[in-house]
Amino acid sequence: MAARIIIPPNIKSGEPFEIRILIQHPMETGYRLDMMGTLIAKNVIKNMRVTLGQDLIFNASLGTGVAANPSLQFWMKATQTGLLKLWWEDDLGAVGQAEKLIEVI
Repeated sequence: MAARIIIPPNIKSGEPFEIRILIQHPMETGYRLDMMGTLIAKNVIKNMRVTLGQDLIFNASLGTGVAANPSLQFWMKATQTGLLKLWWEDDLGAVGQAEKLIEVI
């Protein structure tokens, strides 16, 4: 599973900025049928967290109401440069990760 973290190019210390996250994931609800009429197993991202350094800055539990290839966004402030890490786990136990350096000026 791939993910993309989008941040502004110039982040000023202490000023709010938006983080956008795009994750490639099917987010199957467990209600759809395949072409043979068999139920497709539920498989959604159930846990997701974002950290900056050692600090947890965003935590979410997702469900079947979230579309395939979810796009999430939130705002935060940073006072120093650090590594932003994204981690998620789905119903089938697959784990995904992505990271991006946040450079504060």
